[in-house]
Amino acid sequence: MDTGQTSWTKSFRVLTRLSNRAGVWTDYAWNLHGRLVLASPPCVVLPERIASDRFYRFLERTWMLQQLPVAIVLFALGGWSWLPWGSCARVCVSVTGHWYVGRLAHRTGPQRWLVETSGIQAHDVPWAAISTMGEAWHNNHHAWPGSTKLGLYPGQADWGFAFIRLLERLGLAWDVRTPDTLPERAGLVGV
Repeated sequence: MDTGQTSWTKSFRVLTRLSNRAGVWTDYAWNLHGRLVLASPPCVVLPERIASDRFYRFLERTWMLQQLPVAIVLFALGGWSWLPWGSCARVCVSVTGHWYVGRLAHRTGPQRWLVETSGIQAHDVPWAAISTMGEAWHNNHHAWPGSTKLGLYPGQADWGFAFIRLLERLGLAWDVRTPDTLPERAGLVGV
């Protein structure tokens, strides 16, 4: 095989993984343990006020330890038998659920938008909208990735956005972006 075919083959394999086209168990294992290294990765620059915020850095560093208070409460309420279900199973279901909804959202379901500049299209997973706090409106997310509001149409429950609005009213969130406040996106076509 020449270099061009090898490069194409590698690109196809990466695209297959990113678009959740591999077999279900291969895809699951890759999402848990895979590492994507791009030759030209996108440049994501956090604003300095966020990147240097000690509280956010603390949350990122200690996310596993944050399970400890939950475990202590569960132990106090139900003893050792509550720990596996309330801590371990809860985290396992959350991680698996996140992967599964992502797998479905890149394979099948309703679409209102196509992003012509994207190699991977997204679909909505309506039955998972409430449990994912609106993240299952994945087609809307691909159309407006910078938006905090993902449930854009009547009947699209978006509890995550409702929570962000509450934080905004309490003065704990600001500069909340929605499709109305974002610049027009090139390559976005209604279906």
